[in-house]
Amino acid sequence: MKFDVAKLKEMNELDFENVALWPFEIKTVVAAVLAIIVGILSYHLIISAKLPVLDQAELREVELKQQFEAKYRIAVNLQAYEDQLARIEEDFSSMLKSLPTSNETPGLLDDITYVGTTAGLTFRVLNWQNEVPKEFYTELPIELEVQGTYHEFGNFVSSIAGLPRIVTLHDFEILSEADGLKLQMQAKTYRTAVATTATQAAGGNQ
Repeated sequence: MKFDVAKLKEMNELDFENVALWPFEIKTVVAAVLAIIVGILSYHLIISAKLPVLDQAELREVELKQQFEAKYRIAVNLQAYEDQLARIEEDFSSMLKSLPTSNETPGLLDDITYVGTTAGLTFRVLNWQNEVPKEFYTELPIELEVQGTYHEFGNFVSSIAGLPRIVTLHDFEILSEADGLKLQMQAKTYRTAVATTATQAAGGNQ
């Protein structure tokens, strides 16, 4: 059907009680205008109020995608993570075994004395100092003072590092005396808090 623009001139003479008799062209224009009005009202009354919700949903979608990607990477590398965790647990267990227990600490002084005298040193001082509790372990300081030569000091320090139990050396000071060189330092070994708690519990059960 051809759209006759001239028919629009009859809009001022329309009978609203006989809409069915309106020309096709006028019906088309009126329908288009009503559609535009309905669209504008729908946007302002319905859609515009929902736009912030849509924005939040889109942000949430991005966040969930990132979480999914992160979890997916973990899932893909789960076996590698489990292997790494097993290695860490094994290393940690090995380190715990290198820490002396309460029963072994007296023997540690004997070990230090042995490696020192084997290196040619003369011990002047070898005493336990006050324990220093930490969050996960207890620090056991040892005061050391030996006499010897630079070479003997080096052998002694190297031998300490080779002991089966963890011992660290701190606060080195070498002094020259009339009868030779004197080395003063502090050695530290460590006991785990688990071991300390177990020892206390055993003592309480006696």
